[in-house]
Amino acid sequence: MTTMTVKDRSIEVNEEGFLVNPDDWNEEIAQEIATREDVGELKEEHWKVIRFMRDDFQANGKVPTIRRMKKTGGVPVKDIYRLFPKGPAKKAAKIAGLSKPEGCV
Repeated sequence: MTTMTVKDRSIEVNEEGFLVNPDDWNEEIAQEIATREDVGELKEEHWKVIRFMRDDFQANGKVPTIRRMKKTGGVPVKDIYRLFPKGPAKKAAKIAGLSKPEGCV
């Protein structure tokens, strides 16, 4: 395993940069990952998606798909692609401190 350092704190990540333990996540880590993933400064629209993903994961034990984010989370697909360009489900999950969603390359 690899580690990522955020403000003198080492966080264990896998070879693709996803957190090994979702409980290590906090908003500061999310912002660092967003910066590394070229998403930039997280705005309220980003946080809506991130919070939905984390809450849905806790409730269901699975990382939500884009389809679920649209239907249950109330976020239009075009907004998800705009907020998390070039692999939105994968980037959003990574920033949310979750594992790579099923079906993502």
